[in-house]
Parts: sequence; structure tokens; C-alpha cells
Amino acid sequence: MARTAPPLIGQPPLAPGSPPLGRDSRTGLVVTGSLVTGLVLALLLVLVVFAGAREHVITGAAMLAFAFGWAMLAVLSMRRTRQPQRWALVPAVGMGIVGAALLVFAPGNGALTTAGWVWPPIVLGLAVWMTIQVRRALKGRSRWLVYPVVLFLAAGAVGGMYESVALAQDRRSNAMPGTSYDVGGYRLHLNCSGSGSPTVVLQSGLGETSPFWSWITPAVGRVTRVCAYDRAGQGWSDDAPHPQDGLQVAADLHTLLGRAGEHGPYVLVGHSTGGTYALTYAARYPADVAGMVLLDSASPYQFTALPEYPGFYSTARRLTALLPSLGRLGVGQLLYSAAGSDLPEPAATQARAFATSARDMRSQRDELSTYHDVFRQSQALSTLDGKPLVVVTATDDALEGWPAAQDRLAALSSNSSHRTAAVTHAALLDQQHGSQISARAIDDLVRSVRTGSPLATQ
Repeated sequence: MARTAPPLIGQPPLAPGSPPLGRDSRTGLVVTGSLVTGLVLALLLVLVVFAGAREHVITGAAMLAFAFGWAMLAVLSMRRTRQPQRWALVPAVGMGIVGAALLVFAPGNGALTTAGWVWPPIVLGLAVWMTIQVRRALKGRSRWLVYPVVLFLAAGAVGGMYESVALAQDRRSNAMPGTSYDVGGYRLHLNCSGSGSPTVVLQSGLGETSPFWSWITPAVGRVTRVCAYDRAGQGWSDDAPHPQDGLQVAADLHTLLGRAGEHGPYVLVGHSTGGTYALTYAARYPADVAGMVLLDSASPYQFTALPEYPGFYSTARRLTALLPSLGRLGVGQLLYSAAGSDLPEPAATQARAFATSARDMRSQRDELSTYHDVFRQSQALSTLDGKPLVVVTATDDALEGWPAAQDRLAALSSNSSHRTAAVTHAALLDQQHGSQISARAIDDLVRSVRTGSPLATQ
């Protein structure tokens, strides 16, 4: 009769089918397979199944995926190994409940920001508890597969605490310049300076807020009145109920200028995608527009005129949708610190505060989701007739097809000046030299409007 070795003192009895004592090769496989499954499932959900979705969907789906990985570790280790990891049920249940709640209740930015004071200490405590449990329950080299995951949880908790503190400090220190006005259920921020006519209205691009114009507004303000504003969900403006297309942005701006008592016709200035918003405004309110300056503006035909853009847009939508969730972990602070800023103070601090917040990242995700409509709607402007138009094209980082698309923009008016600048796209706003080129273009257009003279070509 075959003899079996007695169980070791302190070891639980083996389940049927478990490996012999001293040869627990399945443990490492179970640990590795469970952790990898949770990570791969999370990536599949947020980058493929729910690609480009809103923050609560991205975070909720990722939490459910990680919950599945921890549950898999608990169940398989209890059934297939001699090292049961029952503790893994705790993070599985906790993450599962949180993930389901996010998907069901769809909390907004305010609720998630408030929660930023609650979840980090809980997660940090969980990470410490998990470390203790791993040391007790998981023997051998397999524990070193779990420690990096627990360390990531702890780092995320610390980053979340830092993000909440930094956001609170930014709110106290960054007083709003200018005034906010109700445009129909939410308020938009407008900051005007200078005097004279025509009034210049500045339209920001994706991820830009009113402080990004801080090099340009003083220069233009010495010549005429100039107004920078924040679209809904950006800067000092309130959130809108839903992502806005170009027509809604135009309607908001028209209401904002009217309630602020600003008088047209205006000179519209748009940088990057701000140019397409300016085009839509000009198409909808032509009598309100005296002229236009397009600073390396996006094209209404972006998806067809630029061969690389559809692929870039698809990738950007997927990645940008992840940023709000990562921003809650303090990742935005790290990314912006690496990029730096050449804006003057206090604008540099204000721009950093907005750019690093999960709210700003949500706004970028929402804005990107509307670009097919935004670009299509801007095509409604087929001509500016003889109204002055200056197009400034940055050459240092231009994509294939960009110069031709800029030429097409310049052709919108019979009184246009197309200028090239050996700077990057962003430098036309946030670098002193590039902003001087932009301010000079605006000054030339204002002079053309005042005198009725043709624009000088350069």
C-alpha cells in the first residue's frame, strides 16, 4: 500500500488535486496569472471597449477589472495551491463595490474632487494591511510579484492626497481676474483690458485657458480693447451640462459678450482649435465680426486634409480619456512639471493649476469627443468677403498637409495676409518671441479695420 507523508505542523490539509508539499509550483503561476489578467482586462476595457468614455466609466471599468484579478487570486489559490490567499477577497470586494458605484451613479467632478479627501487614506491603509497579509500568507518568491502592485496602490494613495491638497491651495491662491456672467444656467469667465475699437476676442485651443494669452493681452491692450475668456468647463468658467459643439460654444460667447456689455463688431483671434470655433462664430454671427486672426489654426477639413490626423485623433481620444482618472492620482502635477512653462507670473501658476487638475483633463476629453462636429460646423464659413484676415502658420512642428490647409484658410478673404513663423505651434502663445509674432499680427489687423486699408503682405 502506498504511504503518504503526514502534513507538516501548522500547514492546512491539502485540497484534492493540490500539488505535493514542498512542490508548490502552481502558486507562482496563480499569482502571475491573476495579476496579469486584472491588468490586461483593465487595459482592454479602457482602451478598446470603453475607449474615449467619460471619467466615471473609465475609472469604474478599471476598478472592476482589478477586482476580478484579486478575486481570481483568492479563488484559485484556495482551490489549486497550498497557500490560500483569502485576504485577496478584501481588495476584490472593495474595488468591485467602488467600480460598480461609479458606473451606476456617474458622479461629476465635484463629487469626485470631494472624494479625494476620503479614498487616499483608506487605500493607503489597505496597502499597509495587504503588505502584512502577503508576508503572512504568501511564501517564497511569489510574494515579490505582489509587492510592486501593493506599492503602486500606496503611491496612488499618496499622489491622491497630494493632488487634493494642491487643488485646495490653488483655489485659495488663484483669484479670478475679470468677471463671470450667467449665460443660461452656468457662468463663463471673461477678462477684458484696454480701451478702443474694435474689441479683440481671444479663442483658446485644446487644453488652453485664458492665462495662456498673458503675453499677448498686455501688448494688444496698449492698442485696443482685448478680451480673453474660458469656455465652459475650463479655467474659471463653470461646467456645462454636456460636451459642447461649435454652435453651442458660439452661442455661449455671443451671450457672454452681450451680458458683459462688450460691443462689436469684434476681431476674433483663434489659436489651434480655437480658430475653428472662431470660424463657426463668424458663420453664425457675421455682423459681429470685423476681421479675424488665425494663429496656426486647425482646419475645418482636418480629418481629410491631414493624412496623419485621423490616426492621431483616434489615439488622442483613447489616451485623453485616461487623464482625468490619472489626474486624481497626482499624475498631472508630474507631467506639467516635466513640461515646464515660459508664461509670465501669475499666469504661469494659474495655467499650471488648471492644466494639472482632473477637471481640466475632463474638459479636454469632452472637447475632443465633439471634434467631428466642431470641424464640420466650421465649414459653414465659406468666405469672409473683404474682411481682413491674417493667418499665421508655425513651421517648426507642422504636420504633412498643414501648409496647404493654412493656404486654404487664407483664401477665405480677398483681404488676407498669410505669414509663416519659425516657431512651434504652442510657442505662438506661451513663448515670448512667438507671442510677439502673434501680437504683431493682431495689431496689423486692428489697424486695417480702423483705417479700412488693405493688409500688408509679409
